[in-house]
Amino acid sequence: MSSTSQPPSGSSGFTASQLAHLRKSPQPWSPVSWTTKTIHQEAVYEDQKSVEKSLSKLTSLPPIVTPTEIVKLKESLRDVALGKAFLLQGGDCAELFDYCEENAIESKIKLLLQMSLVLIWGANKPVVRIARMAGQYAKPRSKPTEMVDGKETNSFRGDILNGYPVDERALDPSRLVSAYFHSAATLNFIRGSLSSGIADLHRPLDWGLGHVHDPELQVKYSNIVSSITESLRFMRTVGADTAGQLQSVDLYTSHEGLLLDYEQSLTRRLKNPSRSSRAAQSSTQTPDDGKSWYNTGAHFLWIGDRTRQIDGAHIEYFRGIENPIGVKIGPTTSSSDLLALLRALNPSVEVGKITLITRYGAPKVRTLLPTHIRIVEGSEYARSVVWQCDPMHGNTRSTATGIKTRQFADIFSELQQTLAIHKQEGSYLGGVHLELTGDAVTECTGGSVGLAEEDLSLNYTSFCDPRLNEKQALEMAFLIAGHYRGERGVDSE
Repeated sequence: MSSTSQPPSGSSGFTASQLAHLRKSPQPWSPVSWTTKTIHQEAVYEDQKSVEKSLSKLTSLPPIVTPTEIVKLKESLRDVALGKAFLLQGGDCAELFDYCEENAIESKIKLLLQMSLVLIWGANKPVVRIARMAGQYAKPRSKPTEMVDGKETNSFRGDILNGYPVDERALDPSRLVSAYFHSAATLNFIRGSLSSGIADLHRPLDWGLGHVHDPELQVKYSNIVSSITESLRFMRTVGADTAGQLQSVDLYTSHEGLLLDYEQSLTRRLKNPSRSSRAAQSSTQTPDDGKSWYNTGAHFLWIGDRTRQIDGAHIEYFRGIENPIGVKIGPTTSSSDLLALLRALNPSVEVGKITLITRYGAPKVRTLLPTHIRIVEGSEYARSVVWQCDPMHGNTRSTATGIKTRQFADIFSELQQTLAIHKQEGSYLGGVHLELTGDAVTECTGGSVGLAEEDLSLNYTSFCDPRLNEKQALEMAFLIAGHYRGERGVDSE
C-alpha cells in the first residue's frame, strides 16, 4: 500500500484483499520509509539544523547492543511463546538521565534478579529478563501542553526531548545525543555488574533486599534462597555443579520506540548471526547479502498504544527491523487491527518475534481479552506470539488532589484475571510487564506495605506514571509464583 493510499472509510486499516496483497507483495522498506507515513507523537523542533547535527552524530556512533545479543533474546522469546519460559519485563515509567548512577542502576538490577528468582521457584521455568532501562527516555503524552502554576507550557515528554523544570520545557536536540551516551553508560554498568558475579546463584544472599524490611517477605525470600542453596550444595556433592552457568544471567534492555528520528539513526545493516539458524528472515530485507537491519539502541522495543496505527509511521519503521517487537494492546484495539498489525510486523510468522502486551484495566479484562485471544489463536499466528500482561497502564487514576496513582489491588486483579482467562482459552500467558523501581517510593497504594492515599506525598518521585516500589514489586512476584505453584499443586510456603 503506497503512502498516499487511504484505508476504506470506517475500516480499521485494510480490507481482506488488501491484506492478502500485502502479504504476497510486501512494499520496499528502508530505515527512512517511515517518513512517507503519518507520524503520531511527533517531536517538532524549532532549530532543525541542530536536529540534523545531533542525528548525524548518532549515525556515526557505535551500536549500543549487538545482533548476537538480539538473536539470543529472540531465541529465548521463542521459548516463551511456546510455553517453555516466562518473561519478566520491568523498570521505570520514564527513565531520567539522573538515574544513570551506580546505586540507582544496581537497585533495579537486584530487584529484577530477586523477582526472577522468585518466579523461577514458582513457575518452575527459566525466566527471560528485560529491563525498561538504558533508553526509556521518551514518553507519549495525551496533550502537547499542560498547565503548570496557572500557565500553559509544553508537556514533559522525557529527558530525551525536554526537561521537567518549567524553564527546560523547550525541545532540545542535544538531548538526543545525551540519551545515547546515558543509555550506553547504563548498559555498560549492567554488563560489568553481571560479569562481576552480581547474579551468582551460589551467593544469592549477597543480592540483599534493599529497602524491603517487611518480615513476611524477608522470610519468604530467605526460604527460597535456602532451598536453592541446598540444591546447589547437593549438585556440588554429586559432581554436577554447573558453576559457570550459575554465575551470571542475561539481562536485556528495552524502551518504547517513540522518536523515529532517533531510532532510525541507530538502525544499522549488520551481519545476521541467525541466517543459518532457525530464525526466519523477514521478506523486507534486501539484498540477500547475509546482513539484516537492526535497531542497535536496545535489544527489545515496543510500540505504544498511541502509535500503533496500521498505516502510520511507527508500524512502517518497525516492520523492517530484526529486533523482537512488543505491541501494546488495549480497549481501543479492534480484532481486525490485531491481525493487521501481526501481518504487517511479522509476515513470515516467526515464533516469538511479536509480544502482545495487553493493558485493559481491571474492569475491562474479562470483556476484551477473550476475544483478542481467540482472534490470534484462531489465525495463522496461533502459538507464535508472546502474550504479556501489563497490569499497570489501564489502572492509573488521579486522587481528589490530582496525584496520579495506582492501587496494588487493581494491578493484581488484572493480572489474576488475565492468568485465568488464558487458562480458560487454552493459551499461555508468557510474561508480565511492570513499571517499578528499586527505591522506596510512595506512588502506588496498597500491598502489604499498606500505603494509603495520604502517604503518596512522602516520597513521590516519578515525573510521569506511578511505579511499584521494591516491596510491592517483590510481593507481586510472590503472588505470581504462588499462582503457578498452586496450579502445580505445590505448597507456596
